[in-house]
Amino acid sequence: MTDQLKNATFAGGCFWCMVKPFDQWDGIHGVVSGYTGGHTANPAYEDVKSGTTGHYEAVQITYDPSVITYKEILDIYWMQIDPTDDGGQFHDRGSSYRTAIFYHDGEQQELAEKSRQSIAESGKFKDPIVTKVLPAATFYPAEDYHQDFYKKNKAYYQKDRAESGRDEYIEKVWGEQV
Repeated sequence: MTDQLKNATFAGGCFWCMVKPFDQWDGIHGVVSGYTGGHTANPAYEDVKSGTTGHYEAVQITYDPSVITYKEILDIYWMQIDPTDDGGQFHDRGSSYRTAIFYHDGEQQELAEKSRQSIAESGKFKDPIVTKVLPAATFYPAEDYHQDFYKKNKAYYQKDRAESGRDEYIEKVWGEQV
């Protein structure tokens, strides 16, 4: 294991649905649900959900780049979202549920922009890609009850995810690749 763990930060709609897809990979040391990109310090869930803070619901991933690359993490990210929807994700609507990649350094920025371009040119999407590539801002971990929600509240998580339409969308766009 390297002594140099790195962070990757993504907004992909409801953070509950963004933890498990990353949590299952070797080289991922942690996935924290939280808020970033806004103008309010130490926001609470209800504030962010109201759309008044400018924050996105996001996940911050700590990973070992000697085991899993940032490019591999980007590939996982794109397969979790609808990158053409600027009004939220699936049944979660509003500015806090938009998509964005928050880069932590120049290499991440370059890789994120290249991957965004690749997705745009893939032919999988008829509408423009609206997912933003933004500099990382202060990341505020969400309240404890949001952390590892898919593990702590398995039945509710599965029900919410099933009702969201996310899985049907992923299957339609990506098929068995996910």
